[in-house]
Amino acid sequence: MIRRIHHVGVAVKRLADAYRFYRDVLGLPLLKEQTIPAQGVRAALLAAGDTEIELLEPLDTTSGIGRFLVRRGEGLHHLCFETPDIGGALVRLTDRGAELIDTAPRDGLAGRIAFLHPRACCGVLVELATPPVGETPSQPSTLRLKRLVLGTQDVEQTAGRFQALFGFSEVAMNGGPRTMLAVGNGTLLVVPAGEVGGTEGMVALSLVAEDFAALTAALRRAGTPRLEGTAEVSVEPTGSHGVHLHISRYNFP
Repeated sequence: MIRRIHHVGVAVKRLADAYRFYRDVLGLPLLKEQTIPAQGVRAALLAAGDTEIELLEPLDTTSGIGRFLVRRGEGLHHLCFETPDIGGALVRLTDRGAELIDTAPRDGLAGRIAFLHPRACCGVLVELATPPVGETPSQPSTLRLKRLVLGTQDVEQTAGRFQALFGFSEVAMNGGPRTMLAVGNGTLLVVPAGEVGGTEGMVALSLVAEDFAALTAALRRAGTPRLEGTAEVSVEPTGSHGVHLHISRYNFP
């Protein structure tokens, strides 16, 4: 039912400001930008390997994204999975007891889309998308998705819920109270909330740099707040519009 993580949505105050980091510093190619009055947003998709980052700017404070920014500030907003048949996927998810926001597909930046209620996925807002026929699923980029980290009070329950709804397989790990699930070429890493400051839901985004030295040099030139290591750099949320962002030299561990 699920091909890949299509994109990870990030709520931002202004697209122009977010472009300066995600497009100009990180080098993620802009794929498309569109104003969607029905959703109250101006949205943009940027390529990150075979996944995308969606930046969402509210058209006003009464929109969903506008209310999110008032409550939580900038940061990770939703997770989108690509499916070849969104109508059929909604039927199957309903049969599996998932609570839906959209009982029928509608138009969005990613194609035909629908949202599940956060209660369906243990507090994570999940979108499904079927892109337009013939749309290229990816574009060359300097970064690609490694994993999305989810925090939860009950790792087994949360991981089991995603497996039951979407059929994700578990990836072997070196023990510990964590579970990793494969989604296309990316993964979801489910960790105890206590390990991530008590935060539940989407916690952090991990990417792999094709040229790690060039990436760290770009971050230094831009003065982006960060912590640098020999194989990973962690960008402070103040520099990445509220996102805990980890960029690695290697895909594993």
